[in-house]
Amino acid sequence: MKLEMTKDLKMNEIPLKAKKPLRKDARPLSEVIIEGLIKAGGMSGIIFIVAILVFILKESSGFLLSHFDAAEFFTSGNWAPASVEKVQYGTLALLAGTMSVTIVSMVIAVPVGLACAFYISEFCPPKMRETYKILIEFLAAIPSVVWGFIAIVIINPMMINVFNVPSGLNILNASLILALMSLPLIVSIGEDALRAVPESYREAAEALGATQWEIATRVLLPAAKNGLMAAALLGVGRALGETMAVLMATGHSIRFPTSVFDPVRTLTATIAAELGESPKGGEHYQALFAIGLYLFVLSFSVNFIADRLVRGKRK
Repeated sequence: MKLEMTKDLKMNEIPLKAKKPLRKDARPLSEVIIEGLIKAGGMSGIIFIVAILVFILKESSGFLLSHFDAAEFFTSGNWAPASVEKVQYGTLALLAGTMSVTIVSMVIAVPVGLACAFYISEFCPPKMRETYKILIEFLAAIPSVVWGFIAIVIINPMMINVFNVPSGLNILNASLILALMSLPLIVSIGEDALRAVPESYREAAEALGATQWEIATRVLLPAAKNGLMAAALLGVGRALGETMAVLMATGHSIRFPTSVFDPVRTLTATIAAELGESPKGGEHYQALFAIGLYLFVLSFSVNFIADRLVRGKRK
């Protein structure tokens, strides 16, 4: 009897041992494919940036290896690539024009953009919120060349009449245009940062008797400062890389500015204006790509500083 029971137990154990346990890390094929596509999309941005950098380095390598003078390039304000007497490649005046237009435009755009973001997020009636957002974001749909025509046809004569200046194509004109072009980006990211603040913050402040203005300035502003700072710095990057509108609105004069009514020339406008006239592969052509590399480094530096500041504030 005992032998029969032992045999039965052994026969019952055989199927149990034959079963293979399921792998805990097994995932559906569709999930693996989607994850791979997401990773490929993320890596594509890095690949494109590296490809652009390699292309710029390749096109400017001849100038950098044979004709590049760091002291002249970074500290001289004389840009005369087509001069018969002495060819000069100084970019300091171009950098001064770029930074003056960018700074003045951000002085205008950042306060206005963040104020619009606060109004849309906290003070605007719910029924009108989406309408206002669409109207502001519609500014981003206007082509750059149209903004340049607005600067020439509308703002230029207005400045001549109001400020009594010889030309309305100057730093202030270009800064107004850049401020309008940067507003959609600043407002959109700023409003998203404010809406991302947990609703419990607002409810707690209201329970303590805070007014809507006190909630906005003492609760939401400190809580969303990282996102608001990112919005402002992305606006700087937007203004720094603009080309066509700046080319048409600044007066295109190589000089160190002394007031907002002076015409200037920017780095981006120089590339756009002279690249079509320079023979491909020539020294002038390669020098323009060196300016492009200079702009690439400036843009990367702005984004890197923005990332470090935001991370530092978060910590």
